Amino acid sequence: MTKVSIVQFPGTNCEYDTQHAFDGLGASTELVWHKSETIPSDTDLLVIAGGFSYGDYLRSGAIARFSPVMKAVEEYASKGGNILGICNGFQVLTEAGLLPGALKRNEHLHFISKYHNLKVINNDNTFLQNLNHDDIVNIPIAHHDGNYFIDADGLKELEKNDQILLKYTDASGSIKNPNGSVESIAGICNKQKNIFGLMPHPERAMELLLGSDDGVKMLQGFTKK
Repeated sequence: MTKVSIVQFPGTNCEYDTQHAFDGLGASTELVWHKSETIPSDTDLLVIAGGFSYGDYLRSGAIARFSPVMKAVEEYASKGGNILGICNGFQVLTEAGLLPGALKRNEHLHFISKYHNLKVINNDNTFLQNLNHDDIVNIPIAHHDGNYFIDADGLKELEKNDQILLKYTDASGSIKNPNGSVESIAGICNKQKNIFGLMPHPERAMELLLGSDDGVKMLQGFTKK
């Protein structure tokens, strides 16, 4: 059985959605408080969930980056452990330097909350292995600081190493950028392909009753068969 540990900061508000999603996929889940200095030893996937850690003061994810648990997160990452950062979790991972780039205020300065289509750009990784290249999924977004930025050299590196995982599109796969992100990027990974970050919320797209179950195949990539 896959063990999923979910980091909880003051202001995190998607940890229970994430726990519910992975419980539904047959995983074993555990919440890890931000003051913990260790990650459960049997962890197969560590998730930094969405929300507003520390109220997004200073900069989204900037204060959470210095929480006691982050030393353990960095150690877990250095040993090749799988990490998934969703929304605020993506912001925390960039602030910690575990993923390249940064998340800025949305281009039009408004909080965005809606379903949005994404195109799978690279599926040669654990996260998206159950999807096909160019698949279109419909996943909720909910963010104020989701405008992904990276400089030209960094972008070339992402492209060279197949680190761009998802882009914002319309239902036909044409680019439709909701927040100003460079190259309409919605999700990336590190070079080693064990750390993943995305602004959309696959844990909120697990049941057709709620609008989409396209998040199932995404999160299933982390579960043991």
